[in-house]
Amino acid sequence: MVEASQLPGLASMSRDQLLGMMTELTGVRSVELKVNIPADQRMSLRRIGVDPLEGKIREVTFFDTPDLTLFHNGVVVRARRTQNADDDTVVKLRPVKPAELPSKVQASKNLKVEMDITRGSYVVSASLKGRRSPGAVVKAIAGERPLQHLFSKEQRTFFADHSPGVDWEDLIPLGPIFITLLKFVPTGFARRITLEQWHYPGEVPLVEMSTKTTPKNALNVASESVEFLSGLGFSPSGPQEPKTRKALEFYAPKQKSRSRR
Repeated sequence: MVEASQLPGLASMSRDQLLGMMTELTGVRSVELKVNIPADQRMSLRRIGVDPLEGKIREVTFFDTPDLTLFHNGVVVRARRTQNADDDTVVKLRPVKPAELPSKVQASKNLKVEMDITRGSYVVSASLKGRRSPGAVVKAIAGERPLQHLFSKEQRTFFADHSPGVDWEDLIPLGPIFITLLKFVPTGFARRITLEQWHYPGEVPLVEMSTKTTPKNALNVASESVEFLSGLGFSPSGPQEPKTRKALEFYAPKQKSRSRR
């Protein structure tokens, strides 16, 4: 078994963080290991068989107050459009202790409990997922249907139970963020990799590489991933910026500016 302290991504965590992570691994259903790829290293992605023309196109829109009240209280509301697929929605709590969720929520087939591990940090989230027909997100953003009707009854109850005094009418759309998504098994690596490129007007895209595994195999897969990326010359540097926070903090000031006009 690989020790957490041997892995470059986990070695930057404090002892208390590592102990907390190992304890919380027992309560999650899956683990996603994530790393941002620095802009000056992205041309190297070609060496692992990345073909951008095989990517799938997505649009993600978050919903929050202009002051990001939901986000600052651990609640995330998101809707997503995907090329040639249904629309989907999520109401997420992060961080969360899964055992403290109501038994009805824990038993839901739409619940995803996952730990995200990045360089120097980890977080456990609980997401209630929903699905809608293509075009539903566009209609909700355009005001052609109430926003809450985009989400299932189960999601609306979940939101009401955890919202910090915020109603659906208080939420504004933040986005959309244009995303290209690739899922593939790279040359020289036995596991499927997900590569996401999030585009923001006037900025260098955020590129994240990730792979999923079970809690039992998390440390071994982390070790394999580090070895694979190091062999290709990747050396993640700078802040590992979470995609959700980046998106919210990018669009919220712009919405505030528009509202003052």
